[in-house]
Amino acid sequence: MSIVKINALTVPAEQRETLEQRFSSRAGMVENSDGFEWFELLRPLEGTDQYLVYTRWRSEEDFQAWMSGTMRAAHQGGGEGAPQQKPAATGSTLWSFEVVQQAAPKDK
Repeated sequence: MSIVKINALTVPAEQRETLEQRFSSRAGMVENSDGFEWFELLRPLEGTDQYLVYTRWRSEEDFQAWMSGTMRAAHQGGGEGAPQQKPAATGSTLWSFEVVQQAAPKDK
């Protein structure tokens, strides 16, 4: 079964728009990665300052390949030679899970 990686990003209120814009500007970069299955950026509604970045992968090896390749390039800021952007998040924790059960809506 698949694996899920959830990156919990601590984002101060004044940096939320910046974070969302950065993810929006990188749209499409993960979708063509080998083994990629799903992505969601989850905005907190209440009680926390943590955004959750949810990705689902065919295998740990596929995730690691993306981390060392496309993801690294996506986080370079403005590209090669451009100044590095200051992170919008003040902290991050990566959680890893293996999918052991799943469900989808039944066709009606």
